[in-house]
Amino acid sequence: MCGIAGMGLAPGNGPPQFDVLRRMVSVLAHRGPDGHGLYRDGRVGLAHARLSLLDLQGGHQPLANEDGSVLVVGNGEIFGHLALRDELRRAGHVFRTRCDIEVIVHAYEQWGEGAWPRLDGQFAFALYDARTGQLWLVRDRLGILPLFYAERPEGVVFGSEVKALLASGHVPVTFDAAGLVAAFTLWAAPAPRTVFAGVQSVRPGEAVRFDRDLAARRTTWWRPELRPGAGAGSFAADVDALAAELDRAVATRLVADVPVATYLSGGLDSSVITALAAPRASALHTFSLRFTDPAYDETAAQRRVAAWLGTQHHEVLCSEADVRANLAEVVWHCETPLLRTAPVPMFLLSGLVARTGIKAVLTGEGADELLGGYSIFQEDRVRRFWARAPGSTVRPALFQRVHEFVGSSDQRSGAMWQAFYAAGLQDVGHPHYSHAIRWRNNAWTARFLAPDLRAAAGSDPGAAVEALLPADFARGSPLCRAQALEIASFLSPYLLGAQGDRVALGHGVEARYPFLDPAVVDLCAALPDARKLRGLRNKLVLRALGARLLPADVWRRKKQPYRAPTASALLAEGPADGLAELLRPERLRRNPLLDGTAAAALLAKARASGGRLVTEREAMAVTGIATLQLLADQFAGGFAARAAAALRRLAPAPTVCIDAAAPDAPVRQTP
Repeated sequence: MCGIAGMGLAPGNGPPQFDVLRRMVSVLAHRGPDGHGLYRDGRVGLAHARLSLLDLQGGHQPLANEDGSVLVVGNGEIFGHLALRDELRRAGHVFRTRCDIEVIVHAYEQWGEGAWPRLDGQFAFALYDARTGQLWLVRDRLGILPLFYAERPEGVVFGSEVKALLASGHVPVTFDAAGLVAAFTLWAAPAPRTVFAGVQSVRPGEAVRFDRDLAARRTTWWRPELRPGAGAGSFAADVDALAAELDRAVATRLVADVPVATYLSGGLDSSVITALAAPRASALHTFSLRFTDPAYDETAAQRRVAAWLGTQHHEVLCSEADVRANLAEVVWHCETPLLRTAPVPMFLLSGLVARTGIKAVLTGEGADELLGGYSIFQEDRVRRFWARAPGSTVRPALFQRVHEFVGSSDQRSGAMWQAFYAAGLQDVGHPHYSHAIRWRNNAWTARFLAPDLRAAAGSDPGAAVEALLPADFARGSPLCRAQALEIASFLSPYLLGAQGDRVALGHGVEARYPFLDPAVVDLCAALPDARKLRGLRNKLVLRALGARLLPADVWRRKKQPYRAPTASALLAEGPADGLAELLRPERLRRNPLLDGTAAAALLAKARASGGRLVTEREAMAVTGIATLQLLADQFAGGFAARAAAALRRLAPAPTVCIDAAAPDAPVRQTP
């Protein structure tokens, strides 16, 4: 993966300045520590920070077609590039590199915007057609990789992260009310909204085209479909099909000119991926995250799988002190307030990967969304079952089986627990039924935002998700609709963003997702509901595949949700530090984004309890308050200094520098 940035300027504002492009790419250097490249003509500028995984010597960007009239800067991988390259060569195209990203420019020459569905991979790229003056911003099907842009009077600026837009000097640091309320309600603002005013995210499966007039023209080139049972055979045949597609997806994601490892959580998803990868690697490295608190730790399961498969295993141990010490850096990379501290340990894990000298890892993300693995799908099933007999006291007792890792059995069977799930119980026809109860619970945290900000936010944040749903959403089964909502509201904006791309690339590590291979996604979408969730037993076809690859105690093991210490970590007693200063009542009241009085009262309550708050939503609110303080401090306060430091660290000379604004100037390229 890499970092991309650039701009398209309105008449009278060009040409783009190389100094500005350097500022933009310098704050993305963590995404691409292996060199940078620049391009400009009279109105468009492109910049690229490279993480070299394929064609280490020749794949520097920007990359162009044969006559230099179509250029691309890309982030990510085109996994099917070899077959596509052969097809394009037969059509007469000439390739200069072995880099997978080069296929994009030739595919665009051949098929125009019809090229996007032909790209099998995880990607976000900017393509500039100098012949027509069109600038394209394109994002992969599921939004694995980020891409942001802002439309300004002087032109459009874009980048892999918002900080690149801010570094351009064209985008002021101001926050968006609706984006912040969405982050406090849904865990992340759904595209195209962000928490920064005037900054938009390209939606998953979307292409945004800017013509010479710089008006944005958006095209959706992919959306998920609900097709349960469309291609179902026998159960065994479905397991065979999943095995074949997943094995192929793993094989293509192991292709690189550097070693590729796997993350190993000890759960079913990452264990299956590691089991498929191990025979294809001479010495597969696996990386696991351990916790000093046994409530979060899965060490025994991780070591069991690593020993079974004979991998070279590495571990990082995370304590509450580690969460606190690294929270500020994680917020810098995530560029959003967080309601969970879970991205912090993942940031520590990618740091271990980088120190081991490895640049790419396979992970198991996506399986829960596609195969019904999350507890929210079981919750929905139990609530619908209970709604048919709302007076029953037996049916709600099933929630004890759904949340075995949350609270005590007495708490799970108590009146407060049942009252929580009873809210809106019989609104089974509501399109957001599966998620409404959680969104309503999360929305409680937004009361700690400033009242005028909440008033300005307007409509229900959940409504923003609807534009990302399948066209046939209303006709789907309850499980299919719940899956679609989870993919739209959680997978791309939070799991693949804050907990994936941002914390992995924070250390220059690329995460690859076999379960999100397009063919695997299509196969899972076509499975009957009963192959995913039967009763409360989940991921049935994947468990059957696991039975072929893993010991029984692994594939039968119930899912342990990935969690990390929250309020107790952030409010721990100890030496004063930057976070402690930001959480003082005076500092809370000085933040115009917060209701400082309410925030100070909650933190006082949390400190009095030793960080052991009664409700989960209180713990989420503490995390949200702390991370919003850090966000405001880093971006509204200290951004200029940090951006200046990044520019000083950038290599003085780009690997590629193309100055088409001065046609007589030589192209400088260093091998």
